[in-house]
Amino acid sequence: MGIAHPYVLRDALESTKPVLTAWSSVPDTGFVSTVARQPFDCVTLDMQHGGHDERSVYDGVDAVVALHKSCVVRIPVGRFDMASRALDFGADAVIAPMVNSVDDAKAFAAAVKYPPVGGRSWGPSRALSIRGLEGGDAHLHNANRATVSFAMIETREAMTALDDILAVDGIDGVFVGPADFSIAWSNGESVDPRRDDMMDTIAEIAQRATAVGKYAGIFAVVPSDAPKFHAMGYGLIAIGFDTAVVAAGARAVLSAANGS
Repeated sequence: MGIAHPYVLRDALESTKPVLTAWSSVPDTGFVSTVARQPFDCVTLDMQHGGHDERSVYDGVDAVVALHKSCVVRIPVGRFDMASRALDFGADAVIAPMVNSVDDAKAFAAAVKYPPVGGRSWGPSRALSIRGLEGGDAHLHNANRATVSFAMIETREAMTALDDILAVDGIDGVFVGPADFSIAWSNGESVDPRRDDMMDTIAEIAQRATAVGKYAGIFAVVPSDAPKFHAMGYGLIAIGFDTAVVAAGARAVLSAANGS
């Protein structure tokens, strides 16, 4: 079977250190590999607002796993079929946007967990191949725990249903989208993912998740906010789009070259 690349994201989420993920929006395997070679803990491939599609996820997961990094996939809104496919491709975790109700959460859980928890169809040959893992009953009995499902909380409806969403068997955690949350918070008046008046609620989401043994993740628009979010209870923290990281690096290189 070759060298095994086990699923380690859940173990990392249970440690005392935050899991810092790069956010990949460019659907180029070479660029994904370049991002994965940087000292991020994992890489998230974004299909919702990024350019990733099924083919780039298929190749991108392989590129990340080959470097012994965890790979997360954010699927498009309502594409729970893609949640199953992302796991079949070998992803460690799936983030589902706009999970606004218990019904949404149950549909998501059904797609990502094998029976008796969900109704995920069997077909993980790609995942097993790139990870060098044993299939059959060994994988069946391990997969539900090994892979992680995050339901995004980014609307007032989701906030109202938060405890019920967290109670759904097969939902392993929640992930806050602070930009959309700020739009909902302001009733559509503005987008400000760092607005002060919603930070207590952002902290409450993490507290309510961790109180029932679920994980909490969030996108830190400004990377220096990561320690604050980790102190709130967020274990998975996205700290920047791949393109923003390149831009920041370019500014640093030019600044040094110009002696400033």
